[in-house]
Amino acid sequence: MSSKKDTNWTLLPASQRDIADVRERCRQLVRRRAMVSAGMAAVPIPGLDIVSDLRLFALLIDDINQEFGLSEQQIERLQPKFRLIAYEAAIGVGGMLVGKLVTREVVMQLLRKTGFKTVARQASKLVPLAGQLASASIGFFAFRQIGYQHVEACAKVAQELLSAGVHQPA
Repeated sequence: MSSKKDTNWTLLPASQRDIADVRERCRQLVRRRAMVSAGMAAVPIPGLDIVSDLRLFALLIDDINQEFGLSEQQIERLQPKFRLIAYEAAIGVGGMLVGKLVTREVVMQLLRKTGFKTVARQASKLVPLAGQLASASIGFFAFRQIGYQHVEACAKVAQELLSAGVHQPA
């Protein structure tokens, strides 16, 4: 998504319906990327899935932020009062990645929160085939859950901005 769109032209959703549409598109994107993550987790090379998850997740967060009009650049273009509302709403819903430039360090911090799942995935690779399937399943569900949480955080921030009148004339 992000390579095809110019951030400068993506707007915040203008209605409840728009928010719901963007939310569903982003949830579909999360599911597709989670499938890729699961595929990489099934490859019996320790560490490969972590490296691919880092890249996939960073791209996913950027794409979701952009779809909701909540990338760092997009938020900076808002009027100051709406910028403040966006950041306060992001903090309020625990959306630490809303409106942020996603770096490797940020993704690593997030993955540390799901460290147990990562350890379980790596340990399961020691058991042939069944371990690979378990690793892929854990990878899919963990990636999907984190992605869904971010989609919901962005939807709530977009809702707060809509309620604050971001689309009403000044």
